[in-house]
Amino acid sequence: MSANSSSAALAPARIEPGDSYVQSFARGLAVVRTFSGEAPAQTITEVAERAGLTRAGARRILLTLQHLGYVEAEGRLFRLTPKILDLGFAYLSSLPLWNLAEPVMEDLVADIKESCSAAVLDATDIVYVLRVPTHKIMAINLGVGSRLPAYCSSMGRVLLAGLPDEQIDARLAASDLVQRTPKTETDPTRLRALIEQVRVQGWALVAEELEEGLVSLAAPIRGRNGEVVAAINVSGQQHRTPPVVMLERFLPKLLAAAHQISSMIGGAK
Repeated sequence: MSANSSSAALAPARIEPGDSYVQSFARGLAVVRTFSGEAPAQTITEVAERAGLTRAGARRILLTLQHLGYVEAEGRLFRLTPKILDLGFAYLSSLPLWNLAEPVMEDLVADIKESCSAAVLDATDIVYVLRVPTHKIMAINLGVGSRLPAYCSSMGRVLLAGLPDEQIDARLAASDLVQRTPKTETDPTRLRALIEQVRVQGWALVAEELEEGLVSLAAPIRGRNGEVVAAINVSGQQHRTPPVVMLERFLPKLLAAAHQISSMIGGAK
C-alpha cells in the first residue's frame, strides 16, 4: 500500500464546503503541503498540479503567502521560508509537556551520552517534537518535525501499543511495510505480536530495523488517564551500544525519565 493510500485510509471524513468550511483556507493549506524535500522549490504550474488547483488560484495563494512572509520567490520558483516553522512551533508551545520534558531529557543525555528524542503518533508515522542530540554522527538526520514510519521505530511501537487493538490493526494495514534493512520486520502478524509484547513490558527495543547499525530504546509518556500521549527514546550505534548493553545501562534510566515526565503532567501512578 502506498504512503498516499495510507494517509487516505486514516484521514477524517471529507467536509463539504458550507458555513463551517472555508474552502480558500483549505486551498491555502493544500498549497503549503505541496512543498517537501522532493519538491523544495516549485513553479506556479507545479504547485497548481500538486494541489489540484487552477494556475490562477495557485498564483493568488502563493502571492498571498509571499506577502505574509511564508513563501519567497526567486525567478519563477517559489519556496517556503523559515517563518513557516512558526505554525508548527505554535503547536509545540501550546503544550506544556515539551517545556517540562526538555530538562529531563537533557539530564538523561548528559548522563548516558546518547541522543534522546520525543515523538507523537500521526496516522502511520511518528513525528519528532523534541530532540536532544549528542555530537555523534548518525546517517539519519533528525530534528523537530521529522517523520519516520511507526512500524519499524521504537517510539512508533510504543505509541502503537498504547492504542486500542482495532486501531493498531488499522494502522498496520494502512502502513507501507518497507524492508528498510535486512532486519526490518514487515510481516503484519509478527509486528502485531511485537507490539503486544511492548504493551505488556512497557518499553520497546528496535535493533537495526530502521537503519543499519542503529539501536533504539523507547518508553511511553502517559497522560492523566493513563493514556500514552507521547514516547521518548534513546538511540545509539550497534558497535558502541549493542542491545544487551542498552538494556542493561539505559533502560532503567529511560524508564525513570519517562515516569518523571509523566508525573509532571499528572500521568504517573
